[in-house]
Parts: sequence; C-alpha cells; structure tokens
Amino acid sequence: MMILVQPQKGGTYRLLFFDGRHTRGAAYVELTETPRGPRPTRYRVKWGQKKDYHHTPSRDLIAQLREADVRMVKPDDEFESFLSAFQVRTRPVDACRMCLLDERYTPLNDTNTVTFGKGERICLDCGRRELRREVSHIGRLGQDGIRHLEDLLLKFRNLDRVLATLQPEKVTMASALFDKLEAHPVMKTALVDELPLPRQFVDAAGVKQLMPAQQLAVDAGLLHGKDLLVVAATASGKTFIGEMAGMKNYLEGRGRTLFLVPLVALANQKYERFTERYGKFAKTGLLTGVSRLNLPETRKVGDRNPNAPIIVGTYEGVDNMIRCGQKMTGVATVVIDEVQMLEDRDRGHRLDGMIARLKYLCPQAQFLYLSATIGSPKVLAKKLNCTLVQYADRPVGLERYLLFVERKQKIPAIKQFTTEEYKRTSSKGYRGQTIIFTNARSRTHTIAEALGQRAAAYHAGLTSVERRDVETRFAQGKLMAVVTTAALGAGVDFPASQVIFDALAMGRDWLTVQEFNQMGGRAGRPDFHDLGRVVILAEPGGSYSRENPGTEEEIAIRLLKGDMEEVAPEHDFEKSSEEYVANAVCCNGEEADLNRINELMVGSMEPVLPELVAHRLVEKKGTRLIMTPLARVMAEHFIGMERLLEVVRLTKVMNDPLEIIAELESEDVHREKKPEPSVREDRKKNTTGPRRYGRKRR
Repeated sequence: MMILVQPQKGGTYRLLFFDGRHTRGAAYVELTETPRGPRPTRYRVKWGQKKDYHHTPSRDLIAQLREADVRMVKPDDEFESFLSAFQVRTRPVDACRMCLLDERYTPLNDTNTVTFGKGERICLDCGRRELRREVSHIGRLGQDGIRHLEDLLLKFRNLDRVLATLQPEKVTMASALFDKLEAHPVMKTALVDELPLPRQFVDAAGVKQLMPAQQLAVDAGLLHGKDLLVVAATASGKTFIGEMAGMKNYLEGRGRTLFLVPLVALANQKYERFTERYGKFAKTGLLTGVSRLNLPETRKVGDRNPNAPIIVGTYEGVDNMIRCGQKMTGVATVVIDEVQMLEDRDRGHRLDGMIARLKYLCPQAQFLYLSATIGSPKVLAKKLNCTLVQYADRPVGLERYLLFVERKQKIPAIKQFTTEEYKRTSSKGYRGQTIIFTNARSRTHTIAEALGQRAAAYHAGLTSVERRDVETRFAQGKLMAVVTTAALGAGVDFPASQVIFDALAMGRDWLTVQEFNQMGGRAGRPDFHDLGRVVILAEPGGSYSRENPGTEEEIAIRLLKGDMEEVAPEHDFEKSSEEYVANAVCCNGEEADLNRINELMVGSMEPVLPELVAHRLVEKKGTRLIMTPLARVMAEHFIGMERLLEVVRLTKVMNDPLEIIAELESEDVHREKKPEPSVREDRKKNTTGPRRYGRKRR
C-alpha cells in the first residue's frame, strides 16, 4: 500500500491510500506539539466509495504508516519529523495536484505532463479536462475545434499557450501555428538563352533563367508542341510557360495564341503585361464581357481585335464568339489558366464545354492547362489527353495559423496582424502586405474602412478604373492590405506576403479545399518575400447559411487537413442542355461531330436531345440537327432549357421586362432553398408528354 501525504493549510494533512491500481481510501490528520515532538490527533478516515469520514485512533495511523510506502507530495518538516520519530521512511513524489483533489494518483513524468498557471505541472488528462472546461465558456466550439486544441496541447504542453489561441489580443503566432510548408531548395535550371526560342522573344521577355516548374515543362516537351497540364504553386512562373510556347509558335509561323482566364481583372492584367512586353512585334487583343451601361468607367479597355496575334480573354468572352457561330482560325496555342475552375459550381460546365469546342475548332493547336491547386492531377491529365507536369514544392516557405475568434473580434485582430506585417521588410527590400478574404462585398468595405487609408476594398462591383487604382497602389507598396471576395483567389497578381481569411465562405457556401489552397497560396512571392503567412480567423459556431452543414471552426480544420477531390464534374440537365446546343452550334449541327465534341468534355452530361426535340427547340434532319432561333438563344446567352422555357412562359403573361427579371430572380432564390426536380427526373414521373414549366400566374 502507498500512502500519499499532502500538506494542507492550517496544519492539516490529507492522506490517500493507493494500492497500485486504485485509491482505497482517504484521511485527514492534524499534528499537535508534545514534549516528545509532533504527534497525530483528530485522525479521520473513509474507505471505498463512502462519503463520511470516521474518527479513528491515532495508533491505527502509526501502524498503517509503518507498513506502507510513504510518499510526500511536497516537503514538510513537521510531518517528516513525526515520521522520523517512529522510524518511518519517506520519499518525495511528483504527482498531479488535480488528480489528488479527485482522490486519484497520477505520477508525473516528461511524457504525460503539461504546464498550467504559474508554472504548475499537471497530467495530460487533467490538462484536457481543464481545456474543455475553459472552452465550454465559449459554448459553440465544435468537436473538431476541441480536438485541434487538444492536439496543440499535446504539441506545446502548455495549457495557457493553447487557451491564448482563443484570445487574439494575447495570442502569440507560435502558439497559433497550425503547420509550415517548407521552401524547397531551388533546382538547377537552364538559361533562357540556351533554349530553342526566337531571339526576338528572348530579348523582349526579360527573363534570364527558368524557374523549376518552367524547366520541368520544357523537359516534358513544351517547346515541341506537347499538350501539358502544369500544376505548380502560385508564383512558380506558370504564365511564362504559356508565353514561351505561344510566342515561339507565333514567331515561327504556326499561328496565334489564346490566353484564357476566369476573371476580367485578371484578363486586364495579362493584357497589360503582354502589350508591354511584346507589343513591338505582336499586338494583343482583349476579349471580355462588355457592360451594357455606356459610362466612362465601364467603356471598353484595350484593343478588342479578335484577330490579334495574342488574344487575352475571359472564358465566356471567347466562348461567346464560338456560341455565336464564329470560327477560331489560325490558332496554334491555347492556354487555359486556372483550369481547376472545371469544378466551379456555376461556371465549370461552360469551361468544360469551351475546351471541348476549342479542341474541335483548333485540332492542331497546342493546349496548355495551368493550375496551382487541383485534385488527382494524373486523372485529369488523362481526361484532357495531355502530359502532367507537377511541381509541388513552394519557392517560398508558408506558415499557416489558426485562431478561434468571435465575429466582433475579427476586425481588431485583422488590424493587428496587417499592421505588424506591414512593419516587416524582406531581405529583398519589400514591405509585408496582406490580402484579406471575406464572403461579401459589403464586408470588404467594412473591413477596409476599419483599417484606414492604407487599405482598400477590391471586388467585381468596382469599376475598371477603381480596380486598376487599387492594383497600382498595392504594387507600389502604398497599401498595407487589400480586402476582397473571390476575385483575388483566382489569380489576380497581387504580391502579398500574408493572406488572412476573415471568412471561409464565398457568399453563403463554404470554400472547397481547391479554393482555399488557391487563395492561401497567394501568400509569399519569391522575388519579393522570404516567407508567406496564412492566418485563419474562424468563428466558433459560425455559419453563413442554414442549408450548408458545419461551423466555421470545423470547416477551417477540414480545409487545413483536407485532400482535394478528383476533378470529375457531373453536369445536370440544365447545364447539359446549355452545353449541348453550344456544341451543336459549333459544329453546325453535324451529329457525328457533335458526338465527338461531347466525348471531348471532361464531365459527364445527361441525355438532353429527346427533350430538346420534344419542345421543338431542335429538329433532326438526316445526320444534322437544325437549331431553332430559341436554341441559338440558349447557346448565345449561356442558359439551359428550363430557364429558356420559363422566360418564354413569362413573356406570355407579363409585358414589363423588369417584372420578368424580378420573377426569374425570385424563382432562383426559391430554387436555391429547395431544388426542383430536373427535366429528366420529372419525365420519369410523367411520360405522357413534354413537361410544362413554371407555375400559373395569380
């Protein structure tokens, strides 16, 4: 039997009787001074699960001490003098105080100890219990968040340090660090002068030596016409890969270059870059959507020549030409930037269809697909029938931090982190600048105003003049932060050293792992910074939509730990019908060619032809499909069959175009809350004839 002696205040001692596995009993005893030295008095004992202590003769205590292994939890001269008088030996023991309070015994060692309070050591189990007790005051932290804090406790062995991650004003960046992606040593690469590139291009490009991803692309056949899927981190030089192939093919007489991107802002940046570099011998044309408002700030920017040697455009800007029946002639190079957009919920089917249509129209062209983040790239490369070039190493290290922060604390925390980052200067001489991602345009302005004059909002709702002003001031180092929604996540070139996530949603939907990695990867540029930082401010229990499960701190951990899924889009009936008629317009309705284009698509489509024929949108004549004017409207205006038929129905019962638009918008909101069955599902229920769309107007 082991007896643990715990000195208490007021000259009282607490004793625990431990049999090696369980606590058998507990006791209290006091010492009184006698002529022969300290002697026990008021000895009270309880055994087993009993609650009451019973007075027991002091001689029983002495007998028990003589037969037991006596351990002192902390030194006490008076009790040790008493033991010595009865020739009872004692030894010190390092035990968890919190366990002793619960009448449990846990000896402490280097493997099971955490620090708590003013340097006190407690056992790991008690540390976990104390952590959960403290976290319970927050009330909304989910199990994933608690498990993350427990992982931090195991890592740091300091309870106060872990709890500080819940208090931004007290947190140290070291305690909030989730993980670190190390920079990889730079591999040996070739000089651009050594490559089989036209001298005119080499002199204009201003690049002396290849970066690793560029070298791997060259080794994979970039300069010999090979189709490539290039997956490499942000700032690894993917754009220049497209430039090398495109300008080589053009200057050697093989044809023009299409450089396609998802955003107008990104297209404008590429247009300015290519015009500045190559304008003396290759004009650049810009093909993007055009505002219907004829205002100075919305008028066309740049040369809109669709026959220029270099065409920079958005996916829809170029695709609209194809959907209107125009042929893309003389194209030798097609560069699809941000190809991970194939997984985009709203635009993925259009990118998928556009790639297939371009492959049909430009069969001899070299296709290059660029992405910083994509799941199962080998599978996608096979679907695209190209060679994979993958460079997973970052040229700059990246530290990722996770803090649990209440919503009202987010803006003060953002202000603290952006200000501290702006005070840093890299070894290259550049100040630290921050991109802040949030979920709504209104929130970008709220945060920017709180940060002051050195911060600016940036989103698609700004005019092109306003966006270019923000881009210029950031590039000149005059802004310490840009606050944005999805726009910067898709590749707009802002050389930021730090990325902060104010929200892990875009609109009401949680980010995907691909989107998160794409945005976070914008932190740290090799020509500017020594290190990149990503800071996630996750609100415990936070959510942006009742329809989307999960809370923000749970989503944060899943995103940080998550693996990206394979790019395997499944296009529903509405999306399939839109792409089917666009493909039909592209090949002038030739059924064999149409089937070929459909097979070139990465995603799977639902069978739509029977419904198109049933609703007299398409007519079959021999081996050709004849598109009606309404079917061509579907293609040219990027809408599916269900939307088209609903518009037609509304025009029969409404005269005011604005009223029709309002009705369509209200139906969209209703459909988002409660998805309606597709045409295909509805046809299974009603096989007697074509479906009737819409509801009766009251």
